[in-house]
Amino acid sequence: MTYKNHSLKQLQAIDASHHLHPFTDHRELRESGSRMIVGAKGPYVYDSEGHELLDGMAGLWCVSIGYGRDELAEVAYEQMKELPYYNSFFKSATPPAVLLAQKLAEIAPKGLNQVFFGSSGSESNDTALRLVRHFWALEGKPEKNRIISRKMAYHGSTVAGTSLGGMEGMHNQLGGAVPNIVHVMMPYAYELAEPGESEHDFGLRAAKAIEDAILEVGADKVAAFIGEPIMGAGGVKIPPASYWPEVQRICRKYDVLLMLDEVITGYGRTGEWFAAQTFGIEPDTMTTAKALTSGYLPLSALFVGDRIAKTLVDKGGEFYHGYTYSGHPVCCAVALKNLEIIEREGLIERVRTDTGPYFAKALQERVSGHPLVGETRAIGLMGAIEIVSDKQTRERFQPVGRAAVLVRDHAIANGLMLRATGDTMILSPPLIWTRETIDLACERILKALDLAEADLR
Repeated sequence: MTYKNHSLKQLQAIDASHHLHPFTDHRELRESGSRMIVGAKGPYVYDSEGHELLDGMAGLWCVSIGYGRDELAEVAYEQMKELPYYNSFFKSATPPAVLLAQKLAEIAPKGLNQVFFGSSGSESNDTALRLVRHFWALEGKPEKNRIISRKMAYHGSTVAGTSLGGMEGMHNQLGGAVPNIVHVMMPYAYELAEPGESEHDFGLRAAKAIEDAILEVGADKVAAFIGEPIMGAGGVKIPPASYWPEVQRICRKYDVLLMLDEVITGYGRTGEWFAAQTFGIEPDTMTTAKALTSGYLPLSALFVGDRIAKTLVDKGGEFYHGYTYSGHPVCCAVALKNLEIIEREGLIERVRTDTGPYFAKALQERVSGHPLVGETRAIGLMGAIEIVSDKQTRERFQPVGRAAVLVRDHAIANGLMLRATGDTMILSPPLIWTRETIDLACERILKALDLAEADLR
């Protein structure tokens, strides 16, 4: 590899001169220099200085089967030799895309039998927005075009994805969002439940915010509600059990489509193929990406429900939408092999019955008692740790976000890669983690918490 002829300082200088990073304060980055990740194997990544980091974020929520899987490299190589690329335009298709669509329909929640491919979750959420509004126009209801989303939701970084999401900082930089998208409260009981309010009642109240938004303008104006089953980038906010059944009831009552964003939760993260199956949700569209290929190549898949697909086929004519890399044959071949490995190794069953429950118990019994921790929560291999200055009052350190960044930096320095969102630490490790890996992660989290407390107190 040519990079091996460069020192870390040389690579950092080139990086600072030419490379703009996502979600980054570039002045701060260029003062400190980038960490150069140069290798990975199993659940670990390695930087240019030889440090080993246990990856608690599966890359960016995606490397489910771990790093260094020769099978994925080999299938990509074979597909590149046979057919490196062809598009899905001009009434054309490639075998990997066709076979992947069939496989996805087999594992999908009930009623999702059609797939539209893209390269990222952002692209597929753009597609979902266009498709939902187009559906209602084809049904003779073009005025039914309002989308209800939630505050702190994350649905991607394109203009449409940012507009659908509820991240205020992203909205402030957008300079004009896609119109007719509104945001309601999130199902985040830790901060938003009222004193004495049960989880059950809070879940119903959070769902009622969607109904109130529908009634405010009239159901004849509302096209869909979009939501992540578990709000990932917003802080692994796990809704109460009462929330999703009530959301689904409301959507059906007012004939509002249900758009599910499973970019983070899809392909085994919650102990089922999809979180829709974990929560009993029957969506009209479902966006997936990330773990579809375990991050080895960029690919997304938007599942389209039978109702929408029938109207699109019967009434739609040409759908003026698509991407150069929709159904890329190499990406689809890698995805098929990735799904095969997930099934063959029983990773979803393991998450559901073994490592998922063990992970939640380990966080609760070993981490939640720390003086800086207000709450731990987890579902499958997806967890959060709330950082507070006072466990009883849930008061945060000021400025908000500073404490979690300290914990994160100490964790990374001690060999664990995890993420801070506000004052919430989040984890989404590879599905190949074992009980031993979870124990090691808890040890490193506790050490990071102790070091951060010494700084903060």
